[in-house]
Amino acid sequence: MHTFPKSLLLVACLWAGALGAQGLPPVGDAPYPGTITLQVDATDIDHKVFQVHESLPVQPGRLTLLFPRWMPGEHGPTNEIKRLAGLRIQAGDRVLAWTRDADEMHAFHVEVPAGVAQLDLVFQQLLPRAPQSGSAVLSRDTAVVPWGRVLLYPAGYAVDRILVQPSLRLPAGWQQASALRTLAPSDTGPQWRYQAVSVETLVDSPVFAGRLMKRYDLDPGGRSPVTLSVFAADAKQLEASDEQLAAHRKLVAQADRLFGARHFRHYDFLLMLGDAVDYLGLEHHESSENGFKPRYFSEWAKTSAGRDLLPHEFTHSWNGKFRRPRELWAPDLNAATRNTQLWVYEGLTQYWGGVLAARSGIISTADTLADMAYTAAWAENGPARQWRALQDTVGDEIMSGRLTRPDWPSWQRFEDYYDEGALIWLDADTKIRELSGGRRSLDDFARAFFGVEDGRVAPLLYGFDDVIATLNRVQPLDWAAFMRERLDRVGGPAPLDGLARAGWRLAWSDKQSDYAKGVDAEYERADFRYSLGFAVGKEGKLANVRWDSLAFKAGLAAGPTLLAVNLRAYSADVLKDAITAAQTDPQPIELLLKEDDQYSVVKLDYHDGLRYPLLERIPGSDDRLAAILAPR
Repeated sequence: MHTFPKSLLLVACLWAGALGAQGLPPVGDAPYPGTITLQVDATDIDHKVFQVHESLPVQPGRLTLLFPRWMPGEHGPTNEIKRLAGLRIQAGDRVLAWTRDADEMHAFHVEVPAGVAQLDLVFQQLLPRAPQSGSAVLSRDTAVVPWGRVLLYPAGYAVDRILVQPSLRLPAGWQQASALRTLAPSDTGPQWRYQAVSVETLVDSPVFAGRLMKRYDLDPGGRSPVTLSVFAADAKQLEASDEQLAAHRKLVAQADRLFGARHFRHYDFLLMLGDAVDYLGLEHHESSENGFKPRYFSEWAKTSAGRDLLPHEFTHSWNGKFRRPRELWAPDLNAATRNTQLWVYEGLTQYWGGVLAARSGIISTADTLADMAYTAAWAENGPARQWRALQDTVGDEIMSGRLTRPDWPSWQRFEDYYDEGALIWLDADTKIRELSGGRRSLDDFARAFFGVEDGRVAPLLYGFDDVIATLNRVQPLDWAAFMRERLDRVGGPAPLDGLARAGWRLAWSDKQSDYAKGVDAEYERADFRYSLGFAVGKEGKLANVRWDSLAFKAGLAAGPTLLAVNLRAYSADVLKDAITAAQTDPQPIELLLKEDDQYSVVKLDYHDGLRYPLLERIPGSDDRLAAILAPR
């Protein structure tokens, strides 16, 4: 045990007291006096920098300004304060000194002098130089402007009580789309001025912009506008066929029939096609951010991999934005929230996203079944459930953030509340159908839970007991025990009871489905996870080595480059041929690998052939999946 001189202890106490003395004012219910003006310039494409000018009506005294920390839909404190730079605060011509809060790095304190009624703020948001997952994009062709990354707002006020008048400058000739509405409907830029909204609405209403855009009406003559605004670098990538448009319009119709109500005044699908981001999918109440490869429309027939993205994000308008977990609501954007109900927020959305994709025809029934096979295989071969409950995974994005993927996903778990959550909701759906003799289903839960107060946009909060009570109104059962047993158990089998109750089971084949081939092409990989125990990614890099698999036991991990298989230069086909030949050859499969400047040879004694998951019917059972996926 270390001891310290009393003088040092006194200094430490005084220092700690000074650091913590600043603090943040409590959030009140009064409206912020006046309207903030926010001007963002997104024309510095060369440096990938947003220039921000903000004017705030103020009163003399201490003012604390907050940079949002918890971005809606990201489930963690993901907003990087390190990307805010060049902050200058002025009262007229006078530059005011500011200090950062010692405990909350996203907070800035400034003393407003007597007689000053307005402050002007200037700063920059420095965007990532290379594509990454998530919002905030500025490229030669497209931009994503998330207002929560270009805003400082006054502490002490609820974000729904602070009005902001936003405007955005874009490169000449660019178009834009957003859930925000412009002041002049005929506004054509380059300075786009939007109607004043609360900070809460502003942060939930990003702007997509670009050199090329095409907008499609997905609900002609509907009760509230639903549009798809597509941005791309090539005009040909913007063109949707009549068949593709019909599927997206059916998505809107099928969602209406499922939920029985709308909770948006208008809804804007924002879709970016290109390589500006690795992946982009983020829900908002009246819009969604969606990023996809350029081939979304142009290669529609080749693969449907990932096309459940828009159905998933659309579902969030009901599940997550309108009906919102009570613990995920906070009066401002810097208060910590809890992810306890993400198995509903994301798990049920994952389920409905897949179902609506099939009901609308955005993904075929055959491809939906193929995708479910991979989900079942992932769950059945996931060893992490032997030590970690699904409920524990809801904190993953708080612990590590979305941009940090685990080195051993099969052993650590990461965001399993999505796919395993979907399996639990399939279990609930088929249970309701079984107990009611097919008279009721999870569709009835959707209407009862999400279809209330038609037309209401303001969030309606819920907790675990509300979910359970609604399930019991649809079909009596001890649903609390049903859910808690699946959420909290450690060990035991994968949650595939719903699949079996639907009349299907996981099986294996030495042939990949067309859907699976499309997934491999989408992610630029070759999948050998369920044979050798790994996938091979770009340039032959090993990836996703399954914990405790044959490859794992041989000392393999993600990262090394696979150079050769049985002394033949690696390709996916060469490795597939070697696995097939090993079924009748007692010799092990020999891999030549390179990591940094070291070469190694690994021998895998495997003779069971290629293994790819598929679903097969259980003889004599009711096909409840057909009923679930059929359009309404």
